[in-house]
Parts: sequence; structure tokens; C-alpha cells
Amino acid sequence: MHKYFVLALLLAALSLAFAEDLRLDIMWSNDVHGGIDRAQATFMNPEFPPQLGGGASAATLIKQVRSWETPNRQSLLVDVGDFFQGRPVGTVTQGRAVIEYMNYIGYDAMTVGNHEFDILQDDLEKTLELANFPILTCNVIDKRTGKLPWYAFPYTIVNRMGLRIGLLGFTTTDTEKMSFPENIKNITFLDEKETVSKYVKILREEELVDLVIVIGHAGLPYEVESTYLSRYDAQGNPKYERRTAHWGWDAQEIAREVEGIDLFIGGHIHKGIPKPWIDPYTHTMVIQGYAYGSNLGLLTLTIDPETKTITGYESPALREGSMITLFEDQFIPDPVAMEMIEAQVKEAEKGMDEVVGYAGVHLSRTNVDAQSPMGNTIVESMKYMVDADFSFLNLGGVRAEIKYGPVTYRDIFQVMPFDNMVVSFTCDGEFLRRIIETRVEGSRAGLIVAGVNVVYSKERPNFDRVTSLKIGGQPWDPKKTYKVVTTDFLMQGNAGLNLLMNVPEENITYHQINLRDAIVHYFKENSPVNIKIDDRWKRDDNAKQSPEMLP
Repeated sequence: MHKYFVLALLLAALSLAFAEDLRLDIMWSNDVHGGIDRAQATFMNPEFPPQLGGGASAATLIKQVRSWETPNRQSLLVDVGDFFQGRPVGTVTQGRAVIEYMNYIGYDAMTVGNHEFDILQDDLEKTLELANFPILTCNVIDKRTGKLPWYAFPYTIVNRMGLRIGLLGFTTTDTEKMSFPENIKNITFLDEKETVSKYVKILREEELVDLVIVIGHAGLPYEVESTYLSRYDAQGNPKYERRTAHWGWDAQEIAREVEGIDLFIGGHIHKGIPKPWIDPYTHTMVIQGYAYGSNLGLLTLTIDPETKTITGYESPALREGSMITLFEDQFIPDPVAMEMIEAQVKEAEKGMDEVVGYAGVHLSRTNVDAQSPMGNTIVESMKYMVDADFSFLNLGGVRAEIKYGPVTYRDIFQVMPFDNMVVSFTCDGEFLRRIIETRVEGSRAGLIVAGVNVVYSKERPNFDRVTSLKIGGQPWDPKKTYKVVTTDFLMQGNAGLNLLMNVPEENITYHQINLRDAIVHYFKENSPVNIKIDDRWKRDDNAKQSPEMLP
């Protein structure tokens, strides 16, 4: 009897020793910006772009991954925010088309991005109430109730293979600096680190989850390793006594400074990383994808079935890692998803293929010292539309470029997908100079401008860095009254231009002209458009002040 008992124990031990790890296939999208429709991958090859299949190709891949499921292998599908504002099918339907697609393919959860607040709160709520999956954000508070908005939950718990998995969402506090005040007037955003820490503790100690996955609308810094070393010492402690950054906590900071997170799926910055970055102290993995529906993220976690802890991860491709590009010829579009999306696209894009003008050169958006041919074209359009002396736009305000040849309304929509309006105001030369000085202060890199020629030096003190300034080819006059044009987004103090909120209302003109329409008008009146990088903006750290700039 004893012999058989020992043999049974030995066999049980051997079976445990060779027990297969559980596998959790995690799929995600981030910063889709309405990109569920077919598109050309011009970012890969502007002249001969491969065809991307959008949401229909993603549906094919998602179904393929789900076909792998066994008792020891299951999957999750989540979205990390900024899901609709950008492409016509998303913007025109205010996200309803995207939610319809997400319902069809069966998302498990989604967090809220900053661009969700590009529309009024009432309109956003009508869209989000259509979702058949939980909307997650732990740090967005309705000022009227002091609680989360009715449509949101801080977290949800899903069960896979006997594991309790906590999915926790949060929204970057950058939203306060990037949204129209009217759209967030009833919303406040709590500190990301403090709020995520609170809910991770709840998930671990009260909900007794086995794994914590954060889907947070925040990303890793572009230079991951060097930024980490600049923030933390050899023991992993912050080098600062008190954080003074003007922007929200990013994914790297949350991963390092909040204990108990197994995986952080991020976004917001539109830069994918092929394999997870792993914090050397907390061992939290961080992964994020590219934008506009060009790829679907896929990461497989291996999990010990006894300890219910992560033992490793697998990425599906050697080169792409976890970033699977949705080439249409590789992932044949799912017919049901394709029909659904094409019906929405047809309705949203009526008239968008009308040719409105011609580009005589390739209008790139690649910035060179705060200039790009595409950016310069936009501010020239604004200046032309209202006959202003000076126009300006923030560097992040250009979302696409235009190829040489015929230009359609669709092309211009891709460049300017947001519903910014043209606003002009009058001010004296001193105030105009302050606008420019504000955007070269510290590490800031300037503005996209038209009507001026600026030379500045980073070696000079803040707010005294402009060494030469001409307006309309004439030396700047601090007492002269100038007509200036920008967007309503910037007039409300965004992009660090708080001083614009001090412009007297009687000096402001609201033209009720959409910036897209101003660009269309410019192409119709001035084609072929041949704008290039010129001498309107120049950094010269050895420059001396010109006579008109001397005190």
C-alpha cells in the first residue's frame, strides 16, 4: 500500500514538473483615431504604399488568435483610448462606427483617451453608452457628483483559465491641457500615479486578483533607457525630491513607482515598441503600439498554473515583435466587418474625393527647426483666409502630409482631422513677440508661423531669446497693432499659450471658419501649392540682437 502511495506521489510530482504553462494571448489597439477603414501605408513607402485592411483585417487576425484557444490557452482584447477622432468614419460619426465595430469583434474593455474629449460630454456619453464592453478609467471624475462618470468603471475583473485578472484603466491628465475647456468643464482628472496606486492595492488586497493589467492612456518616453537613467539612480530611486514636470505621469514612471502591476499596455504617443520594456525593479512589463489602426498588438504571457505568476512572454514575430502590421494581402478582411465598415465609410465620406487643388511639391510634415512644408502651408492658409499679418499653429497640429499632384478634401481631412476653428485678434507688437518667446522658452521648440521671420538663440535668457523679428518683411515694431490669426484650440490657452486667454474679447474675431475649409480655400485659390522650408524661422545660438530688438 505504501509502495503504491509513494509511486502516486512520484507520478504527481512528475506531472507537475512537466505541467504546461498557461498562455494568455493579449491583443490590443491604441490610438486608432477612427482608423478602422482601409488605408495605404504611406509611412512605409510614400510612392508605393502597401494596402492596410484596417478593422476588417484586424478582425481576421483576432479570430485567428481566438482559434488557438484551449483549456490552457485563452485571450483578451482591449483598447487603450483615442479610438475615434481622426479619420472621417470616426470623426463624422463621433465614434459610433468604431464602437459598432468593437462590439462586433468583441472587445473585453477600453480605456478613455484624451481625444475622446474633443467632443462635448453629452455627445461622448451617447457614443459610449452603445458599447457592449466596460469603459475603464479610474481618474476621471464628474465634478457634479464627485464620482466617476456614469459610463465608466475604474476596473473590471475577467476570468481566464482559472485566473482572476484585473484590468485597470486610466486617462492621462494631459487631457486638461489638450482639450477645449467647454468639453471638460464638468470633468476633473486625478493624479495618475496616486489613483492607479489606490486601485492596484484594491485589486490585490480586496479583489484578490492573480494578475493586474493596466490599460493606461500614457506611453513610454521616446528614449526609454536614457530617460530611465536620467530619472532614477542605481538603486532605482527617483533622482528628484519632488516631481516638477508639467505633464502627466507616463508609462515608465507608473511602471517604476507603482508596485503590483504585471503588465502595462500604453499608448498616447503613437510610438510602438516591438517587445516589452521591463522595469528592472518592479519587473512590470510595458508595451504599446503604433496609431491609426495600422497594427494590432499581440503579446502572449506564459503563466505558471500553480503559482499563477508570469513566467515569461512570447512575441509572434522576429522583426515586428508584438506589432503586427495589418497588411490586407496577409490578413484577408473579415467579410462581415468589411461590409459594416464600408457602409459607415460611404456615409461619412460623401464628397471627400472631390479634387480641390494641386500640390506642386511633396508637402512633408517632417519638422526642421519648427518648419515643414505641410505646416507652413497650413499657416499660410490661415493668414490668407483672413488677411492677417501673422499666423501660428502648434507643432503637434499637423497630422498628415500631402503628396505631389491632385489634392482632395480627403487629403486635407487627414492633415487636419480635428474641428478647429479660425480665430483672429489684434494686439501690439510687444504681445506678438511674447507669443513667440513663450514657445522658445526652456526646451520648447517653437511654433509653425507665417508672415514673420524669426531668429532666436537658446543661449539667451528665457523670454529674451528672439534676436531678430520681421513682420511682412519689415522690422518688428513693439507699439504697432498687428492682426494675428490662430485656432480656437490655442486661443483657449492650450499648448502652453496661457497668455492668449488675456486677449480682450473686443479684440477677438470668431470667423466661424473651420480650419480644414480654410486650407481647402487656399488650395482652390493658389494651386499649384509649392510651399517649402524657408527663412521664416531660424535658430542661431550665436546671433546678436538686431537694432529693433535692443532695449
